[in-house]
Amino acid sequence: MSSLDTADSARGREPESARGREDEEPDHAPTEPAKEGGKGRGKESGKESGKESGKEPGADSGDDVAEPEGAAPVAGGKKGEDPDSKLLHAATPLPSLDELRAAMSWAFQGLEVEDSVLERYAEHARAVLEGNQRMNLTAIVLPKEVAAKHYLDSWRATRIVPLMGRSLLDIGTGAGFPGVPIALAEPHAKVGLLDSLKKRSDFVGETIAKLGIKNAFAVHERAEDHLARNRYDIVLMRAISSVRENVRLLRKVRHSHKDLLMFKGPSWSREVRAAEREAERLGFRLDTVIEHKLPDEMGDRAILVYRAPGGHGS
Repeated sequence: MSSLDTADSARGREPESARGREDEEPDHAPTEPAKEGGKGRGKESGKESGKESGKEPGADSGDDVAEPEGAAPVAGGKKGEDPDSKLLHAATPLPSLDELRAAMSWAFQGLEVEDSVLERYAEHARAVLEGNQRMNLTAIVLPKEVAAKHYLDSWRATRIVPLMGRSLLDIGTGAGFPGVPIALAEPHAKVGLLDSLKKRSDFVGETIAKLGIKNAFAVHERAEDHLARNRYDIVLMRAISSVRENVRLLRKVRHSHKDLLMFKGPSWSREVRAAEREAERLGFRLDTVIEHKLPDEMGDRAILVYRAPGGHGS
């Protein structure tokens, strides 16, 4: 598979590179499932679901993948706890639509993206930031960071695997990332936006209806339950958990999809090494790693493409 054809030197790696260097810096805590309504992070441990992460809703992760974005499919946390009891950005000034348009143009400079798509991204970003004043959807609120860390990072997936006519499921979508940017960039794909927290799912459903995004739909359900009854071409996981915990989450429904895309930060190689044995045992095969840099030194990103058992031989 070829590397991304981008202006910021994105590059594709063969699976062997996933082993990384032995002297690589320790990672910034692989993501662990956390409280309902937030994608928590914690150091990888024997805790099956990271129930005691103690992460404040809205806190950024170590590698800047925003949270909370809804790790609800595997959520632990205290029953009945409201993740929005303390609103972190209720008083944050809302950027104008013009500011968001300018930020999108800046983030996607030099890339082949239609202006109409960037306009839709700005409209969705405005809706997310408005919703962020009523519930904790994202800790990333500055226009340029929103454009780069949410929309550019999500959009990259559209340049990695063919999406036209394919079905995708975004697990733990939260405010709609990466699923909504992908749906807007590829209108011929069908994108399910799954979150088991009703507030998040309702927000996503209302937002895509308001913006007229016809090829996306909200799913309020646990990932395991939904995939036990439905098949997809591609499953997307962003800021949910470590690679190892992600494949464990999907172990009982691993034949329900063909490809698994995980959005990761700079510690991806350590996560892949830690998950190698578990992934092989469950039949997930690492096919491609695409790395890219966010603009203005906002960080390094990687998208891991695993071939899932449901796609073997297809």
